[in-house]
Amino acid sequence: MEIGNWIQRFSGLRIFEKPRKLANPISTNLWIGGTILIAIFFAAIFAPLLAPHPPDLVLAGAKLSAPSFAHPFGTDNLGRDVLSRVLFGARIAIGIALVGVAISAGLGIPLGLIAGYRGGWLDQGIARAMDVWLAFPGLLLALVIVARLGPSLENTIVALGVMTAPGFFRITRSATISARRAMYVQAAQAVGASELRIMARHILPNLASALIVLATLRASTMVLAAGGLSFIGLGAQPPLPEWGALLASGRGYLDTAPWLAIFPGACITLTSAGLNLLGDGLRDYFDPQQMKKPGF
Repeated sequence: MEIGNWIQRFSGLRIFEKPRKLANPISTNLWIGGTILIAIFFAAIFAPLLAPHPPDLVLAGAKLSAPSFAHPFGTDNLGRDVLSRVLFGARIAIGIALVGVAISAGLGIPLGLIAGYRGGWLDQGIARAMDVWLAFPGLLLALVIVARLGPSLENTIVALGVMTAPGFFRITRSATISARRAMYVQAAQAVGASELRIMARHILPNLASALIVLATLRASTMVLAAGGLSFIGLGAQPPLPEWGALLASGRGYLDTAPWLAIFPGACITLTSAGLNLLGDGLRDYFDPQQMKKPGF
C-alpha cells in the first residue's frame, strides 16, 4: 500500500480507486418500457411476415372462430384473422404516435424558443394565446377539430398534434428563459451569432433530454386518444385495422366472442403503459436525483 501511495503521490495516478461509472444507472422502468416498445416496433415492422393472413382477407366459413392454433387471436364477424389485423394495427399506432409527436413538437418548440428568447410583448402574446389553448380540455379540443375536418386517420393525427403542442411550448419557453442568461449564450451573442443560430446551436441541444421525455409521454397520450376517437367513430375508419376501431367493432360481441375486444384493448393498454414506463425511465436516466425524491 505504501508503494501504491508513493506512486499516486508523485505520478498523479489513482490506481486504487474504483472505476467511475460512465453513465447513469438504467432503471427498471426503462428496461421494461424499452422491451415493450421494441417488441411492438418489431411486430409493426415485420407484420407482413408475422401475420398468418392479409388483414382484410375474409376467410369463408371462419366467422367468429375462437382462438385456436390456426387463428391464435380468433376471427371476427366477417371471418378476418384478428391476429393479422392487430399486427397491422401496430403500424397505425406507431405512425400516429410518431407523426403526432412531430406535429406537436413542430408547433410547440419553435414558438417556445421564440417567446422565451425574445421576451417582451411577443412572449406575453404567445404565452396568453397558449393559456387560452390550455383552457380547453385536450380531448375535447381534438373532438372539435376532428368533427370540423371530418373523421379520418389523417385528421385524427393533426388533431392530436394540435392538442398536445402547448406542453412542448411551456417546457421550451421556460428553459429558454433560463438559458438566455447563461454565459455560453452571452458569449455567442458577443461574437455576433444570430438569434436563430443561438437558439438552434446553443439553447435547443440543452433541452433535448426534457423534450425526449415529454415526447415519449405525449406519444402514450396519443395512442390512448386515437383509440378513443376511433372507438366513437371519429378516428380511423373501416376497413383500417386501427386498435380503437377493432375494439369498437368487438364491443357488440362481448358475450359471444370476447376476443374481438380483449386483444385490441390489451394492445392499446400495453403500448400506452410501455411508453409511460419508457418516459419515466428516461426521466430517471437523465435526472437521477428524481429517483431520490419522495414519490418516485
